[in-house]
Amino acid sequence: MVVMSSNDGKVPVTVVTGFLGSGKTTLVNYILSENHGKRIAVIENEFGEVGIDDALVIDAEEEIFEMNNGCICCTVRGDLIRILGTLMKRRDKFDYILVETTGLADPAPVAQTFFVDDEIRAQLRLDAIVTVVDAKHLSLHLFEEKEEGVENEALEQIAFADRILVNKTDLVSEEEVVVVESHLRSINASASLVRTHMSKVDLDWILNVGAFNLERVLEVEPTFLEDSEHQHDLSITSVGIEEEGLVDVAKVNDWLGWLLGEKGTDIFRMKGILNVAGSEQRFVFQGVHMLFDGQPDRTWFDGESRVNKMIFIGRNLDRNEIRQKFQQCLVR
Repeated sequence: MVVMSSNDGKVPVTVVTGFLGSGKTTLVNYILSENHGKRIAVIENEFGEVGIDDALVIDAEEEIFEMNNGCICCTVRGDLIRILGTLMKRRDKFDYILVETTGLADPAPVAQTFFVDDEIRAQLRLDAIVTVVDAKHLSLHLFEEKEEGVENEALEQIAFADRILVNKTDLVSEEEVVVVESHLRSINASASLVRTHMSKVDLDWILNVGAFNLERVLEVEPTFLEDSEHQHDLSITSVGIEEEGLVDVAKVNDWLGWLLGEKGTDIFRMKGILNVAGSEQRFVFQGVHMLFDGQPDRTWFDGESRVNKMIFIGRNLDRNEIRQKFQQCLVR
C-alpha cells in the first residue's frame, strides 16, 4: 500500500461519519481486515446506553476504545480528548487512529477538537473526514423538515466531508444513484465521491491522504474554531436492551416482524446480538428502516458472557413496549 509521507511527526487521524445505518462499522471492519501494514487504534462512539459496535468490530489486535451514552460532538467530546491523550502515552503501540462517530454526530465539533486543544494539535493531524452515505435512504433524512435551530446531521456530515462513499448502491437503480450524487455535489462540490458496496473502497483513497483543509472549512463555516451550541432533534431517542438468558428463535422472529411492521418507518437503526436457544453461535442482526439482515455469527468464546444486547435508534420509540415484548421471547 502506498502511504503519503509526512514530516511533521504527527499521528494521522481519520474521522468516519455518516447517518445511522450508512455502513460506518462495516467500513471500519474492512479497514481493519485489509493488509495495509498499519497498526490502528479505533475509537467508537455510540448513541445509546447499550454499546454494540465494540462487539461487532472484528476481533483484531488493534486498540479499541468505546464511548457510549452520548454524542461525540457534544456531551462526550471531553472523553474524546482524554482518550486521545491516553493513546499518545502509548504512541509506540499504533501508527494511525480511526474515530467512528455516532450516526447523529455533527462532524464539525469533532474536527474542531484537533485544532482547539494545544496538546492534541501538537501531536495529532486530522487527515480526512470520510462520510458514508446510504444511497437508498439518504433522501429520507437529507430533506427532512426540522424545527428552527435543530441541526440536520445528515446534511452537516456531507458538507464537512473530504471523501464521500456512496454506499449500498446495489439497493438502488443507476438513475437513483445519479440523483443521490447530484444532491451530494450540490451540498459539497469539493469532496471526492466513490460508489461502494459493503463499504469496500481502495484504502489509498481514504487513509493518510492529507485531505482535510482547514481553509476550505473556514470558508464553509467561518465560526468553525469558535465554541458554539448546537441542538439535536430531541424526538430521536435510543432504546437499549441488555438481558441475560436464552431466546426462543420463533418468538424472536415474531417480535422482529412486529418491530419492522409497526415501527419500521420510525426506526432509523437497529442492531443487536442474541443468545439463541440451541445454538453455540451468536445471532447478529442489523436493520435500517424496513431493511433487515440477521444471521448466525461466530461461536461464543469460552467464558464469554452470553448476554442479549440490542440498540434501537429512532423517533418516538416506546421503551417499555419494546423491552416488554422482547422479554416475552426469553426461554423461561
